[in-house]
Amino acid sequence: MGNHFRGGKTVLGFVGRFEHSLDAKGRVILPARFRPEFERGGHLTQHYEGCLALWTPGEFSRQLGEMLDVSRAGTTQDRNRARVWAAGASDVEIDRQGRLALPASARAFADVTSEVLVIGSIDRIELWNPRRFSERVAPAEDFFSGGDLDQ
Repeated sequence: MGNHFRGGKTVLGFVGRFEHSLDAKGRVILPARFRPEFERGGHLTQHYEGCLALWTPGEFSRQLGEMLDVSRAGTTQDRNRARVWAAGASDVEIDRQGRLALPASARAFADVTSEVLVIGSIDRIELWNPRRFSERVAPAEDFFSGGDLDQ
């Protein structure tokens, strides 16, 4: 991962797509290029469209602040979303072999049973069931291929 300096702020830069499998203990290998940012561990949360998000400690702190603001100033629905997000969050460590253990509840949420698509998503890493990714995200590739020029 590279950090980029823009407008007085450091911008994270997780990019790339990697296909991996869960091992018998529910662990997935984190690509080597992502590991340096997680030497002090990371945080796993449920995320939009049914994937899991892996956050660096610093980015997770920022997300916590945003959720706190939502829960204090938002509607009942906003507070409930913040509760669900916080309840589903877990601290994780990357072992010496670069493996990340996915809690059973996180695997169930993301419907990850064997194959895992590991996606660099700029400020986070996303972990996907490949079928779900194909259904929910892959259609956006039309934007880049010119397939949706009329829209």
